[in-house]
Amino acid sequence: MSDQRTAAPGARSAREPEPRQGNVITRFFASIGLFLSQVIDEIRKVVRPTREELRSYTIVVIVFVTVVMMFVFGLDTVFTRLVFWVFAG
Repeated sequence: MSDQRTAAPGARSAREPEPRQGNVITRFFASIGLFLSQVIDEIRKVVRPTREELRSYTIVVIVFVTVVMMFVFGLDTVFTRLVFWVFAG
């Protein structure tokens, strides 16, 4: 719990909404501008992988997908034979 007496004058708690300033149109465009500036800030934080990292990630994904495909193919084969054995006699 925060003590309101120790807060700086004019400071707002994290739960209090910002006061609405301006009309609806200016708030709309201000919120779009804020959104775009936050998107640009987040894009600047992105670290791109090196060529070697990208190659190793690609190999890992291809191997993983191949293993999962083989597993699903095996299950499909087993269930198909089981269904034919039960229903085809």
